[in-house]
Amino acid sequence: MQNARILLVEDDAELSDLVRGRLVDSGYNVEVAEDGTNALEKVAASVPDLVLLDVMLPGLDGLEVCRRIRSDHPLLYIIMLTARTSEMDRVVGLEVGADDYVTKPFSLDELIARVRSALRRIRLTAETTNVDDGEESTLDFGAILIDPIRREVKLNGSLLHLTVREYDLLLFMARNPGRPFSRMQLLEKVWDIHYEGYDRTVDSHVQRLRAKIEADPADPFFIRTVWGVGYKFEVDPVEA
Repeated sequence: MQNARILLVEDDAELSDLVRGRLVDSGYNVEVAEDGTNALEKVAASVPDLVLLDVMLPGLDGLEVCRRIRSDHPLLYIIMLTARTSEMDRVVGLEVGADDYVTKPFSLDELIARVRSALRRIRLTAETTNVDDGEESTLDFGAILIDPIRREVKLNGSLLHLTVREYDLLLFMARNPGRPFSRMQLLEKVWDIHYEGYDRTVDSHVQRLRAKIEADPADPFFIRTVWGVGYKFEVDPVEA
């Protein structure tokens, strides 16, 4: 997805210049915001294809910026850049709506790889939306209907608002009902990440999905934990 528009939100001028230069060299159009308020103004003026968002910003921090962007733009892809190393800090970022995160210090090669992966996902989303009706039928699981053509999910007839990652995770697992997947397998298939260290990303997205689709997230019916393995999407025949 060349010529993609990326908004880089980073208050460290030296790091911002370094990242911006590498992104431009990779063929992307980059706009920079130095703080959270400026970032929200830029998104409101023209929605980018992807946001790289630092957590530690002066004034309005990155978590609040992410929360506000996600509220207005459910499908906008957000990668958080964080110097916070604790697992809980990263989980909070995912829970307020980030699709992914990269921990500082990071290599520029890793960051570009994550950006490319995200933009491929966005491109595939657009291509799927334009596929003619009938290419793939709606997945009907009783209470849940998944329409791969329109990328829509309905729960008991009501449209759900899922992020790109939430939808991709649900669709992948629903296409393979009853099959358990490890966190690493889900990272590879859904996130296009082929290395360890991001298991909690899967857990956080599963928790968010359960909160949206399960009658009782603490006792899930659809997305079940397979102890010692990972997760599976299950529908009991008597209730399907």
